[in-house]
Amino acid sequence: MTENPRIEICANSSESAVRAQEGGAYRVELCAGIPEGGTTPSYGEIVMARKMLSETKLHVIIRPRGGDFLYSKEELEIMLHDVKICRELGADGIVFGCLTADGEIDMEAMRPLMEASEGMNVTFHRAFDMCKDPMRALEQIIELGCTRILTSGQEPTAEAGIPLLKQLVERAAGRIIIMPGCGVRPANIRKIASETGACEFHFSGRKSVESGMKYRNPRVSMGGTVKIEEYERDITAPELVRAAYDALK
Repeated sequence: MTENPRIEICANSSESAVRAQEGGAYRVELCAGIPEGGTTPSYGEIVMARKMLSETKLHVIIRPRGGDFLYSKEELEIMLHDVKICRELGADGIVFGCLTADGEIDMEAMRPLMEASEGMNVTFHRAFDMCKDPMRALEQIIELGCTRILTSGQEPTAEAGIPLLKQLVERAAGRIIIMPGCGVRPANIRKIASETGACEFHFSGRKSVESGMKYRNPRVSMGGTVKIEEYERDITAPELVRAAYDALK
């Protein structure tokens, strides 16, 4: 089994980040917009997470919107400003990824972001799972100087993506960290680790918590035509983080 495994928790709030730390998470990826796959959290959320995390490292996703990873000039400028803010607020690292319309790594868009991130830990996120040629993309991301790639092996879940994840770990040969994510749970993390050779893993570890609201108006939804459960929220559960580490022992 992998020695000294590290678990990164996808934290949807500073509260979840603290819960992840309680469970022993090595690192959190702070995100807003989880249903969209994660977007850049607010200034205040980053400030509070940095204030409350003492043992767990803080990474922040830099993603101005949901959807694809083909960004406009204006969106890339937004991302550069967000990288600057994360640096000023003391984040340990950042998470981003840009693609061309043809499904290649957008080296032209990535280079200024990498320059702005100099000295920080950089994860190329699951935009990797939408690229056309994963092995070519791997080499390009290594060339850019990223620290790791978050990927499900270009499948809906990391467990389904084990064959490609294994190939990526072998091809990377220690030059970059391959971090399986998406659908990772305490129940399957040991299998993913043993069959891929990965040493870092990414999952949410969240549980639903009932709202404290007593008065509720069932006729109105803040999402309009998009129906979501508005009287419960998902928060990282420390016991699920601990269970994942236990499964890796």
